[in-house]
Amino acid sequence: MKGETRKIQFTGKSSYIVSLPKPWVEQMGLKRGDPIIVSQRGTSSMLISLPHERATGDTANSSEITVSIKRRDAPAVTVRKIISLYLQGYSTIHVTWGDSPIGATQRAAIKDTVRHTLMGAEIISDSSRGITIQILVDTLALSVSGAFKRMLHLSKSMLADAMTAVENNDTGLARDVINTDDEVDRFGFYIIRQLKIAVDDEGVLRELGIGNARNCLDYRLVVKSIERAGDHAVAVARILIEVDSGINKKLADRLRPMAEYASRTLDDSCLALFTQDYALAERTVGTGDLAKLEKSVLESAQKARTEESYRARRMAEDIRRIAEYASDISEVVLNMNIERVTSLATRSA
Repeated sequence: MKGETRKIQFTGKSSYIVSLPKPWVEQMGLKRGDPIIVSQRGTSSMLISLPHERATGDTANSSEITVSIKRRDAPAVTVRKIISLYLQGYSTIHVTWGDSPIGATQRAAIKDTVRHTLMGAEIISDSSRGITIQILVDTLALSVSGAFKRMLHLSKSMLADAMTAVENNDTGLARDVINTDDEVDRFGFYIIRQLKIAVDDEGVLRELGIGNARNCLDYRLVVKSIERAGDHAVAVARILIEVDSGINKKLADRLRPMAEYASRTLDDSCLALFTQDYALAERTVGTGDLAKLEKSVLESAQKARTEESYRARRMAEDIRRIAEYASDISEVVLNMNIERVTSLATRSA
């Protein structure tokens, strides 16, 4: 519907009213006496929306979907389909396979995905004809901000544990780092699901505290950056496990400041996101200081044995990538807040 100009009317002794376009009222199925929500958006806009329960309506049918899989499908293909439907916001997913039952490997992959990857998902029916998955978590049970903070904490812990594993040649701790990556993914999938629902539902968008639908894309980029930071912490741990041998103490001591820098940058960039702090984000963009720390590692690696030198270089590259993803988050924060900062500067001029 195109924008329409309507005049403000004055009624009674103190009330101002404005009429609503008839096509919109009819499209929403509204009638006289129905409640609507009027909320301020910025300094010159008002948003008219339906109450959350009215906007979503009875979604028992629209939020259910059936996906058919075949016995010859690879488990990874089946898992990807289920994850995609979870991210799309469906609350009930029926997995069927007709008259040809799927194999044990596929079945195990589905159950493992539900239990370890999809937050709030439970298998409520398991028979010879199919599996039914229901998403029981309340869309507002965990805020997007809370999920982001949990992801950040896990990613930083993974990097710290990976470095401790390297310093102590502790392959057991390295495996714990790898296993923790599943938790990061769970929160990532949950956030993406919430953002998708928020884009389609203004009530959820408002209750999640996200400024506008456009910001959902920005938050999606942040999710990806935190996930990738965790992936590189896993990569450091895998290097240790692959050869079952660490690096000498001098190289480990050189890597530690790099890891601390990357962790600090990741922390500051996310703090800038949570507080919408443009100045902090600006200070966090770029990884200039990291180059000096990486140079120190590479110089020490040149003096080490070939095998140790190779492992140290790979670890340094992964740590650098973590800092670069942190810088990417800061750039997202800058983009999200540039209009606000520019507007403030213009008004104060």
